[in-house]
Amino acid sequence: MAVIARVEPELVSVQGAEVMTGRSRWSWRRDAYEGKIASVKLGAKLLIPISEIRRVVAEGMRPRLEQH
Repeated sequence: MAVIARVEPELVSVQGAEVMTGRSRWSWRRDAYEGKIASVKLGAKLLIPISEIRRVVAEGMRPRLEQH
């Protein structure tokens, strides 16, 4: 019996980043070309590292308020 390992991509398209975060593909593309986020250009395709998506989300996260 073969064991199937779950493989997670290291890079996603700007459309994938948009689906994952709800942030527009144009925002991801702009930030990549302005050097605000790391990106990979393969031919005509612009790819965003998952680590960058996680970083952007973490930087935008607000702390949870204490409930009294």
